[in-house]
Amino acid sequence: MDALLTPFQFEFFRNGAIAAVLVGGLCGLIGVYIVLRGMSYIGHGLSHAIFGGAVVAFVLQFNFYVGAGLWGFVAALLINQTVRRTPINADAAIGVVTTASFAVGVALISRYRRFTQSFDAALFGNILGVTLTDVAVIAGVTVLAALLIFFLYKQLLFTTFDAEVAQVYGVATAWVETWFALALAAAIIASIQILGVTLIAAALVIPAITVRLLTDSFHRMVVLSAGLGALSGLLGMYLSFYIDVSSGATIVLLQALIFCFALALVSRRDASTMQR
Repeated sequence: MDALLTPFQFEFFRNGAIAAVLVGGLCGLIGVYIVLRGMSYIGHGLSHAIFGGAVVAFVLQFNFYVGAGLWGFVAALLINQTVRRTPINADAAIGVVTTASFAVGVALISRYRRFTQSFDAALFGNILGVTLTDVAVIAGVTVLAALLIFFLYKQLLFTTFDAEVAQVYGVATAWVETWFALALAAAIIASIQILGVTLIAAALVIPAITVRLLTDSFHRMVVLSAGLGALSGLLGMYLSFYIDVSSGATIVLLQALIFCFALALVSRRDASTMQR
């Protein structure tokens, strides 16, 4: 028992553990809709776009969350509107908007070299540098995202599986997709310091696809994916503390390991069913 409680003697671990659980649950919750809509690439792309916004905010001496948040929201809306109003496919729109935003960040970093090292955390995560303010922001985003999904549950469900039919039945799909895009941008902004640009996409996708292997129920997917994300966040923090490996990488590798276990379990079950 003492070994389990030892890490909590340190403030950085307490803050990091709370943040990891919240971010894991948040990414798992949002990830269900991303996976079912075949938009796994958007998490990777939008995180790169937000990195560009974070660099711009630094140069202009804006608050990180304000600058990155505005940039991320504009990028999400631009992608959404480009797909809706032009014949351009979603993957192409994501590629153009997000890579251009990321290039802005890289260009500014190469110009203002004095803060290149400061953005290592944005690229790779720095969960042990999380402050109480960061925890409060993450908690606020998590609550808002959960409330959004709670109140728009049926509309999101309908839009996810058949947006055209949903629109025929009176669902304001444009507004639903806009609100979801904003929630996704907020989730990525809240997660960027925990997981970094390079790992956010994995945290959004892996819990959802793992649960998708185990159940066809949408409701169970939402609950189990959020739970798996939160649990892997906590366990990943413990493992990273004892093996001295990056927390963000440990969390994602643990999620990948759970996915492999679930895949093996399902494959064995299917093989047994075929033999019968």
